[in-house]
Amino acid sequence: MKIRKIDINKSLIFFLFAHLIIWTLVPSISNTNLPLDTIEALAWGTNLDWGYNKHPPVSAWLVKVIFQVFGNQDWAYYFLSQLFVIITFFVVFKFSEDFFKNKIFSLISILVLEGIYFHNFTTPEFNVYVAQLPFRALTVYFCWRGFKYNDITSWILFGICGAFGFLSHYLFIYLFVAMDVFFVYMILKKKINFKCLVSLVPFFLLLIPHLIWLSDNNYTTITYASQRTGVADHNFINHLIQPFIFLGKQIGILIPFFAMLLFLVSKFKIRFNFKDKKLLFLLIINILPIILIFLTSMLMGVKIRTMWMSPFYLFMGVLFLYLFQKKIIFKKLKYFFSILLFLFILSPATYLYVSLSYNDKRTDYPGREIAKIVQEKWDNNFKDEIKSVIGHEWNAGNLSYHLKSNPKWYSHSNAFVEKTFEDFIETIGKEGFIIVNGECVSGLLFIIKNNNICMNGKK
Repeated sequence: MKIRKIDINKSLIFFLFAHLIIWTLVPSISNTNLPLDTIEALAWGTNLDWGYNKHPPVSAWLVKVIFQVFGNQDWAYYFLSQLFVIITFFVVFKFSEDFFKNKIFSLISILVLEGIYFHNFTTPEFNVYVAQLPFRALTVYFCWRGFKYNDITSWILFGICGAFGFLSHYLFIYLFVAMDVFFVYMILKKKINFKCLVSLVPFFLLLIPHLIWLSDNNYTTITYASQRTGVADHNFINHLIQPFIFLGKQIGILIPFFAMLLFLVSKFKIRFNFKDKKLLFLLIINILPIILIFLTSMLMGVKIRTMWMSPFYLFMGVLFLYLFQKKIIFKKLKYFFSILLFLFILSPATYLYVSLSYNDKRTDYPGREIAKIVQEKWDNNFKDEIKSVIGHEWNAGNLSYHLKSNPKWYSHSNAFVEKTFEDFIETIGKEGFIIVNGECVSGLLFIIKNNNICMNGKK
């Protein structure tokens, strides 16, 4: 079956823009408020730093840039998420061109990714997992180019993208460990020289400020991660149960992905040729990180949260298309595209239904309404602008996002644990701040939508 190059390119562009428009429009229409993780990132972004109490800094940096351009327009952050997704898809497509002679396989390798809900249903919430998607794709892409051409440019870009990936989320390290296996293989085969070490220069230059921040802040992000996994719970049964719970969830997530392939592949019989460098690379970047996560859960008895796996399947389509490219039945492409269209419509339709049918979600929070009331009360009582908001990332972060002055956000722990309040207000200023659901030490107290709002400004 011959498919013209122009058809592949047009199909790719249509697919990417359709994904971008639909997944920007649907949450923009259906959601009253931005999701939790996006609000958290926006709160962190009011104080630009090399790390925050839960995560490394990249997600906060990115939303800060968007806020500087678009302000508190919700659609812009849904657009940012989808822009990251389609950039990721495009990078995967360009990467796959080096693995297939026929570009139809490259196209299919990203179309099947729509069968994994990490790439559609969960993406309206811009968070650390969405933030790392293009960096993961680019890291793999430039790593492969480095192996292929062994040029300085590819290795430098590999180091830069890898650093930004790690600064998005620490689980990026599992990809690095997997890649190290391939590095060792290539060195033993004497198919690479030590020019690749140049990648370490930009990598560590970008990482050093974050490592200094970690040391200065008692490794708070690592402490948070360990709490989320339940690593402190020394229950032996977790070593047996948690890894298989993780495995079961991953199988469930991949069912639509394999269902799409089922309509293309005549036989799922595989014969591995481990002398094939391309196959070995694909197996290592796709399968080995998942095995390492499974072993982590088994050895440490930790719970692997489903969303952590969001970026792990980006190249799964390339792997399976590479394995079965000789067994693809092109006459069945119409069935494949029918399944694709069904999933492409079902996922946003389901999101829209859930968003409109249930009114107790985070995205139903009246953040803009509360901020309007707070702003009116402030303007009626004080002359200066609101400079700081103190409280939980959600309540106070929403105020920071919606208030016209976009005040800096601080957590209660910043204000009342690490320092005395007197020391803290010397830092932020004795006037021009709001405390949300905390101790009202001065100013006026209002109760707005179950939030205690304490204001202190210039009379």
